[in-house]
Amino acid sequence: MKTDAQLKQDVEDELEWDPAVKATDIGVEVSDRIVTLSGHPSSYAEKVAAEKAAHRVAGVKAVVVEMHVRLPNDDVRTDEDIANAVRSVLRWTVGLREDDVKVQVEKGWVTLSGEVEWAYQSHIANRAVSQMRGVTGVSNRIDVRGDVDSEDIGTNIARAMQRHAERETKHIQIKVQDGTVTLSGKVGSYAERQVARGAAWSAPGVRAVIDNLVVE
Repeated sequence: MKTDAQLKQDVEDELEWDPAVKATDIGVEVSDRIVTLSGHPSSYAEKVAAEKAAHRVAGVKAVVVEMHVRLPNDDVRTDEDIANAVRSVLRWTVGLREDDVKVQVEKGWVTLSGEVEWAYQSHIANRAVSQMRGVTGVSNRIDVRGDVDSEDIGTNIARAMQRHAERETKHIQIKVQDGTVTLSGKVGSYAERQVARGAAWSAPGVRAVIDNLVVE
């Protein structure tokens, strides 16, 4: 098992390696394999990228986020400008209907609400907005319509995992309740974890995904 010092070095190296992150913007501390990220990333997209980078490092048990976005002067936009830009981006995003997602912006923080048919539509809306200039944060409050039996949801996710994964997925437990999928168990890599999460988000009737998977 890696020591906290080794994990700290690995996380710092991963941040340095990720082209979406300016490593000097981010501070890293590790205690009992829990990583705390601090500092002032220059965009919300960089903040999200830093979180993902820390999660990718083998041995990390959890990530605590204490980062606060500090936009460069050239990236500062009015809330009205951001709202108009977000609506435009969502309008041009494949798989979304313009009227499904409502937008609210306060001090650069975007709140998405409304209803969509599939969980992946909520996911792509959140991802599209997260990459936008001038955005300091995103709250995704989009509800997912649909009423699919929990057993059917679990079966569909398990079949998708078997199609996508390179090894058996019996080590992954899938629990479904009221459209919320909880994944637990141990996976061999971050890539395998992403496969499981992607399969869960893509299943009809899924409203939310809780990822309790542990990367060995």
